[in-house]
Amino acid sequence: MPWLENPLIGYRSLLRVETLPSEQTEFPYDDIVIIDTEEDFFEEYGSWPLKRKDIAKMVVNLKRLGAEVIALDMLMDFPNGYGEDPILAKALRESGKTMVVSQLQFGESKALYNAVGEFKGVNSATDVLDEATQSGYTNITLIGSKLSRLRFYPEILKENNVWPFAVLALSLYLDVEPKLENGLLSIGDLSMPLDENNDLWIDFPRLPGGLTFLKQTPAVITAIEILMDLEDLEDLDEEEFMEETEDLRELIEGKLVLVGDTSEVSHDIFETPVGEVYGIEIIADTIATMMRQQPVGPAGFHLEAMVMLLLLLSFLAVSQLKRFENLFFLLIIIIYSSLNVYAYIYHGIVFSMSYALVPCILSMVTINLYLFMLERRQKTFIKGAFSQYLSPTVIEMIVKDPDKLKLGGERREMTAFFSDIQGFSTVSESLTPEELVQLLNEYLTSMCEVISSFNGTVDKFEGDAIIAFWGAPLDNPDHARDGCHAALDMQERNAEMRKVLREQKRPILYTRMGINSGPIVVGNMGSATKTDYTIMGDNVNLAARLEGANKFYKTYSMIAENTYELAKDTIDVRYLDIVRVVGKNEPVKIYQLLAKKNELSGEMEGVLENYVKGIQCYQDLNFKEAITHFENALKLVSEDGPSLTYIDRCKIYLEQPPDSDWDGVFTFTEKG
Repeated sequence: MPWLENPLIGYRSLLRVETLPSEQTEFPYDDIVIIDTEEDFFEEYGSWPLKRKDIAKMVVNLKRLGAEVIALDMLMDFPNGYGEDPILAKALRESGKTMVVSQLQFGESKALYNAVGEFKGVNSATDVLDEATQSGYTNITLIGSKLSRLRFYPEILKENNVWPFAVLALSLYLDVEPKLENGLLSIGDLSMPLDENNDLWIDFPRLPGGLTFLKQTPAVITAIEILMDLEDLEDLDEEEFMEETEDLRELIEGKLVLVGDTSEVSHDIFETPVGEVYGIEIIADTIATMMRQQPVGPAGFHLEAMVMLLLLLSFLAVSQLKRFENLFFLLIIIIYSSLNVYAYIYHGIVFSMSYALVPCILSMVTINLYLFMLERRQKTFIKGAFSQYLSPTVIEMIVKDPDKLKLGGERREMTAFFSDIQGFSTVSESLTPEELVQLLNEYLTSMCEVISSFNGTVDKFEGDAIIAFWGAPLDNPDHARDGCHAALDMQERNAEMRKVLREQKRPILYTRMGINSGPIVVGNMGSATKTDYTIMGDNVNLAARLEGANKFYKTYSMIAENTYELAKDTIDVRYLDIVRVVGKNEPVKIYQLLAKKNELSGEMEGVLENYVKGIQCYQDLNFKEAITHFENALKLVSEDGPSLTYIDRCKIYLEQPPDSDWDGVFTFTEKG
C-alpha cells in the first residue's frame, strides 16, 4: 500500500531528524556542493538550455576553484548543433575527475510497482563526450508515485559496467572502485546492504529550520557565480585568480561538486515521502546517505512476519474480552506504532506499518459497526433537518448535544464584526443581475474564507453586508485578536481582488468594516418552528455603527476601545475620536485598524507622527496649528482620510468655536 506507506515513512523521517542529534542527520556541507542553474540564472543567461561551450567554461572554472569531482547531472545524449561537443569533451578530459549522466532504458513493465520491464540499453552521452569522461545512470525507483530508493541491477552491472550516478560520483571522490557482491554495496570503507529488490533506501537529511530545498542552504551555489561572475577573471594567471576568488574557492575546494538544473522549464522535481525534491538534490541526498552508510533500511521479511504474527495473536486475545475491548485494540495499535517509530528513529529499521495498521483499524471498525450505524442514523437525521438553516459548526455542536435545539441564548465575551461594500448601489446599477450575482458570490466567498481561517463564525449575509463573530459557539479567549487579524487579511484579500477586477474591467470593491468586543448574547433566536443561531445586544449594535462611521473619517476598518484594549499587543492602530453613535448616549473611543503588530509601513509611521501632533493641538483647541500638522500628514499620503476629516472640522471650529464646556466628544446624527 504505497499510497499509505509513503506518508508514514515521511512522518517517521521528520520525527527522526527532529529527535536525533544534528550530526547524525544534517546534510554534509563539508563534502558536497551543488551548482544550481535556476530561474534567476537562466533569466540572466538569456536562453535555455545551457550551451555546451558554457558548460565547458563552468567545468574549467570549477577545476580552477579546486573541485575534487565535477559531476554534471545533464543528459547530453544528442550531438550539439553548434559543434561544441569537442570543447566540452576537452574540458572534461583535462579536468580530471569528471562525469556526466546517463539513463538505463527499459521496456514497459507489466508489474504493478517495483518491477521494471526488459532492459533495452544505456542512453549515454554522445560518443565524443562518452569517450572523454565517465557516466552513471540516474534511474531512481518509484514507490507508489514517490521517489524513495536507488535501484541496482546486478546483471546489467556485470554485463555493461554501469553504476548509479551517485555511487560513481562518491567513488571518484574517495578514489576507490565500487563493489556490489551478494546484495552488499561497498565503496572503500563504506558498506551498505541492499534490500530484497536490490534497492538502496535514501535517507533525506535534516535541513535548517523552515527550509524545504537544499538550494536554500549553504550547500548550493548559483551558476551565476561560476559562469557570469568569473568571465572577467578567465585571463588571470593562477595566483591572481586565486586571490580574486578566495571566498568562492573556500566553498568549492576539495569538494564533490554536482551541477544540476532546478529551473521550472526542466521539470526536474519529484515527489518523495518527505515532499517535493529536485533531481540534483536527490542525487546529493543519495550520496549523503551512502556517506553515513545508509542509516535506514527495511526490516526484512522474517522480522516483519514475526511482528504480524504477534499482532494477530494479540487481536485474537482481545476479541475474547467482554469489556474495554476497544481500549485494548487502541492500546495495541499505539504500542505497535510507537515501536515502529522507535525502530526507525534509533535503529534505522523500516517496518511496513500500513500492512499491519490497516487490518487493525478494519477490525475495530467491524466490531463497532452495528453501534456506529445506529448513531449515524440519528446524526444523519439532525444534519438533514437543519443543514439549510444553520452553519456546519452549529450543526456539529447540535449533533454532539441535541439539547441545544432548545430556544434561548447565553451571555459571552465575544467580538462582533460588520462589513459593507462602499457604494454598492452604484456598483449594482452598472451590472446585469447575472453579473452582480457572480461578483457578489466571488466577494463573499473570498471574505468568508478568511473569517473561517481565523476561527470566526459567519452569522448571516444581508445583501453585500457580512455579519460575523468570534467567541461562539466555541470559546475563544483570543476573539478580539482573531477578529482584528481577520479584518486586516480581508482588506488585503480585497485589495488583491481589486487588482483582478481592474484588469477584467469590472467594478472594483472597497469594504468598510466595524469591530467591537464585549458581553454579547448568542444563541438560538426565533420561534418554536424556525431558529437562527445569531448575536444581539448593545455591543453588536455598536459594531454595526462603527462600520457606517468609516464614511465620516474616510477609513475602511474601525474598532472600538474594548477591542483595542484586548488586542493592542497584536495590532497597530490610529486613534480617531471620542464619539456618540446613533442610538447610544455613552461616548466611546474609536480607532482605525492599520496593521498587525510591527507590520506598519514607514510611510504610515510618518503620517502618524504628524497626525498625533495634530490631534493634540485639536484637543487643546489650537485648531490653526492642528491644521498645519494634518496638512503635513497629507504631504506623505494625500488621501489620508482622518487628516482630511480633521482639517474640515478644524476649519468649522475656527469659524464657530465650540462652547466653553466642550468635552471633545463628536456626536453622530446619522448612522452612516
